Amino acid sequence: MKLVWIGRVVSIIAALPFALSAGMKLMRHPEVIKGMSHLGLPESLIMPLGVIELLCVVLYLVPKTSIFGAILFTGYVGGAIATPLRMGEPVYLHIALGIAIWLGLYLRRPQLRQLFWAPRALSGSANPDIAH
Repeated sequence: MKLVWIGRVVSIIAALPFALSAGMKLMRHPEVIKGMSHLGLPESLIMPLGVIELLCVVLYLVPKTSIFGAILFTGYVGGAIATPLRMGEPVYLHIALGIAIWLGLYLRRPQLRQLFWAPRALSGSANPDIAH
């Protein structure tokens, strides 16, 4: 149970920068407009990116949709890495946040820990996707 609580804390800490970023985008903060221009992205993408980012946060933090949210976050973070990378800017923070998203989910979902470290426990499963 301790790992689950640690996972929840890690998940909230990982999602917080994205929630703040989404809020700034949805408010069309001048710094966001300046940042989009710096990255060579059109202003018209601010609102859609803010909505997508907020959707990822919500889906990730809701327990029933957390795995789907983490998958969507992975795509979003991939874009967040590729965009500054093409300009030669550092992406260490982006990579760390992507790792933190999955670490938080891994810690708060015992099923994931079981899936990764105890595949024999699943060998009796009727699921054809799991190798026997």
